Amino acid sequence: MYSILLSAGWPIWPLLIISVVGLAIVIERAWYLRKTQIFPSNCLESAYSMANSLSQGKSLTDEELTTLKQSSPAGALFTSLLKEKSQGANPEMALEELQVTAQSVWLKLERYLGILATIATIAPLLGLFGTVVGMIEIFGSQGAISGSAGSPQQLAHGISVALYNTAFGLLIAIPALAAWRGLRAMANQRQRECEEFTRQLFKKLYPSYSVNS
Repeated sequence: MYSILLSAGWPIWPLLIISVVGLAIVIERAWYLRKTQIFPSNCLESAYSMANSLSQGKSLTDEELTTLKQSSPAGALFTSLLKEKSQGANPEMALEELQVTAQSVWLKLERYLGILATIATIAPLLGLFGTVVGMIEIFGSQGAISGSAGSPQQLAHGISVALYNTAFGLLIAIPALAAWRGLRAMANQRQRECEEFTRQLFKKLYPSYSVNS
């Protein structure tokens, strides 16, 4: 492996750096976007139990709301509705506050995906840059600049730099693009699930108010 890095030359190092960053993002997002992470087993039960308590005229403690909010990203959405209901807010005010909270939650679901998309975009360009560097070395080995006799070793090194960087650029870009699409689909799915469960909780808290989905 080390010999390959030497053959690829210094342009390979930026590619290695973004590949490590991309892999870390893929692992972190795949772990974060698990359904059990967004919807823990007790999150929905707690939210509906609190909604039933409010329907029966009982009050909610700050500790209960804080625990639900910190349990998961979806918990923050449920807490927003429950808090507004417990404070006597009307449906319009509750929806307005919910939209603000939802924007924050969606940002958490989509965190780092823009960086992953950027990696998928720039990896081939960095590979192309390495190819250009290799071509410059090839022309230099042929004495195109000084008019001297070419060096076979420099020629071979220039070819290695050109080919290895092109290959590494594509090797990073293709999986990064596939991972970005997959993680984007997961984030969108979790967002739809959050919207559906929140809509059901809203209907339970405000049964006389119709929400256009």
